[in-house]
Amino acid sequence: MAPRALILGSSGGLGTALAENLGKTHEIIGLSRSGTGLDVTDAAAVDAQLGALEGVFDRVIVATGALEVAGSAPEKSLRDLTPQALLDQFSVNAMGPALVLRHAQRLLPKDRPSVFAVLSARVGSIGDNRLGGWYSYRAAKAAVNQLVHTAAIEIARTHRVAAVVSLHPGTVATPFTAKYLGRHPAVPPAEAAANLVRVVDGLSAADTGRFFDWSGAEVPW
Repeated sequence: MAPRALILGSSGGLGTALAENLGKTHEIIGLSRSGTGLDVTDAAAVDAQLGALEGVFDRVIVATGALEVAGSAPEKSLRDLTPQALLDQFSVNAMGPALVLRHAQRLLPKDRPSVFAVLSARVGSIGDNRLGGWYSYRAAKAAVNQLVHTAAIEIARTHRVAAVVSLHPGTVATPFTAKYLGRHPAVPPAEAAANLVRVVDGLSAADTGRFFDWSGAEVPW
């Protein structure tokens, strides 16, 4: 019987690529806003769709998120910061994954190694922040990192061989990033997915609660 993988955000550029890559070795279940009507900011919708799933998954990857929400671009200055932008970013990029994390203990097997990975971003690292700006997005990604780290502690009590981690995929050439590439090198979704799967495949319980980039290097909180 093939191992199973659950991908949240499976209709996005990177989510689609992850499903295609993992589909070579795993049975794939994909949930997304456009595909299954999943809104990760709606607790009832998350509970309904995840609650309807049967069995456990060897890989769970939360590939949801947004750089812009409701047309609000990342802030260049404190003057640009608005309460609504902060709330929107936290809703999509922190609360959404947290609502999925609530189901992690039921979705992961207890009798074999598994990985629950949330796609974060290096800009969410407080220790690596040297440029400033992007207040709402940075803060939301820092928040999801804390949520993942905290959940990993609890999940380890019942799932001793699971790894619960944040992952930075690098800059991926998708509509998500198109307006913000500038001089930053970007990789195609298929390459980014292959990098992330390689990292995930190399994780063990000793890595739970940590933050890794696409190359497998640890990112400071």
